[in-house]
Amino acid sequence: MIIEQFKDEFLAHYSYAIVSECEQKIVLIDPARNPEPYYEFAKKFDAQIIGVIETHPHADFVSSHLEIHETTGAKIYAHSLTGVAYPVHHFDDGATLSLGKIKLTSIHTPGHSPDSISVVLEHDGQTKAVFTGDTLFIGDCGRPDLRESAGNLQAKREKLALQMYHSLRDKLMVLDDEVLVYPAHGAGTLCGKALSTADSSTIGAEKISNWSLQEMSEADFMKELTTDQPFIPKYFGYSVDLNRKGAPHFKPNVDVVEVIEQPELEEINAAIIVVDARPEADFKEGHYPGAVNIVYGKKFETWLGSIIRPGEHFYLTAANPHQLEELIHRTASIGYEAFIVAAFVTHSGDVLMPVLPLECFIANPEEFTIIDVRNEQEVKNKKIFENSVNIPLGELRERILEVPADKPIVVHCAGGSRSAAGSSIIAAEFGAITPVYDLGTVVKDFAKPLD
Repeated sequence: MIIEQFKDEFLAHYSYAIVSECEQKIVLIDPARNPEPYYEFAKKFDAQIIGVIETHPHADFVSSHLEIHETTGAKIYAHSLTGVAYPVHHFDDGATLSLGKIKLTSIHTPGHSPDSISVVLEHDGQTKAVFTGDTLFIGDCGRPDLRESAGNLQAKREKLALQMYHSLRDKLMVLDDEVLVYPAHGAGTLCGKALSTADSSTIGAEKISNWSLQEMSEADFMKELTTDQPFIPKYFGYSVDLNRKGAPHFKPNVDVVEVIEQPELEEINAAIIVVDARPEADFKEGHYPGAVNIVYGKKFETWLGSIIRPGEHFYLTAANPHQLEELIHRTASIGYEAFIVAAFVTHSGDVLMPVLPLECFIANPEEFTIIDVRNEQEVKNKKIFENSVNIPLGELRERILEVPADKPIVVHCAGGSRSAAGSSIIAAEFGAITPVYDLGTVVKDFAKPLD
């Protein structure tokens, strides 16, 4: 038996291949949008992919389960409550799937969503591991507030939080301490709030260190779980629905994205937003009118799906062909590739952003409107500028008219990348009449504690 973990570092997503070496068969759990790594893995063992298990319809990434089914004939397994549109074998509580000496058993563990399952693995009759999806993470458990307005089964966070309390205690904590825990996400995901950087654990270790498995009342657990969860990107509900329907095939969809030479300004449809992924400095030295600077980096797809609405078409541009190709693929990981009108490499542009007169800002911050684009909880934990106005980046386009335009505007976040996007959004609205500045990485000097 082999358990192979695959990691998407950008979305902090873990997927798994379980190999029966004696039968040369593979079952996948929660595969990512691009199925090629799983096909290549199967070739190494000359093995057949016979099944794909979806622990629930994920919100933060799009799965390739339907494509793998249509390409390999593998059966798809999911809980009957999911209400999917594709051919599915219901994998409800107690249902089993066997391959060689391996038996996989579904346990219904609602809490993150009503249709969540975890999958217990037995080998030679011994329970070895549990694949916990978004129910139990390393150091945390899944958030309960993503299905209040998405999916076929919607539920209030309080109801799901109560279900999570019992799923953890009645279904997972009863497993032996040495059972390995393999979650669907690690640190950096927005599906929880306090995940460890570890990619696996054991039930026993989690009983000791995971806050959600400690002894506490239902009320205390529910209060902790429903408080201070991260923001919800715009694309989450869209991804849930796309995963329930089944996404189109990955390669054909990314291959049809039109890649063109850098267009002249008059060739750009002014009604369509330009997503510019170049470094902040390059963007500020020249970009298209109204462009949003979502910088190439680890959180590109998260911010793309937070700023751009599902169904909203956009141009995608990057600093070089390699990054452009990568970003098209990463855009597809959240199902947004169909919204790309055209993609191209940008070397310059007609619109410039002014450089912040830093000494003036330091001496007279009251002469500027300061916009803090961090999330509400970050501001609650520590406000960097006393008179700043907090509008989280994911809400900024919808709340743009809340930005006062009577003074020069300075935009900041915690480290510089979000303020690049935020200042570009504000500049597109006010830049012609009010100077808009990006504080960038300089914010770290203001955020330092006093000696």
